[in-house]
Amino acid sequence: MNVTPKPNAKTLADQARARGAHTHVLDGAQHDDRLGTLDAIAVALSFPDWFGRNLDALYDCLTDLSWLPSGEHVLIWVGADVLKQADPKSYLAVHSVLSDAQRALASGGERADSRTLTVVLADT
Repeated sequence: MNVTPKPNAKTLADQARARGAHTHVLDGAQHDDRLGTLDAIAVALSFPDWFGRNLDALYDCLTDLSWLPSGEHVLIWVGADVLKQADPKSYLAVHSVLSDAQRALASGGERADSRTLTVVLADT
């Protein structure tokens, strides 16, 4: 079985910046639970103080991003496998919200505006 390795965070960030995107790195290596991961996402994307620290609030913040500049925002999730191995259900839930938000902000999405969100998984 051939497994393609994930690109490293630096390469992904360089590629994103080259196309004019804003990069945000989520270091998941230290977060093996849902709450820690939500907090790390909030820090990476500078969520406002009203972030409710649950999956619904995560979706609401991810599909708003009005406190960030217009344009593409790339969230690079380094070490996602830590949560995936420690708490697979939480990993799937968080990953699902990230995917849903990415679709909602895409061109033609239900919350499309001057900001888009791209989520990528990376190795260190």
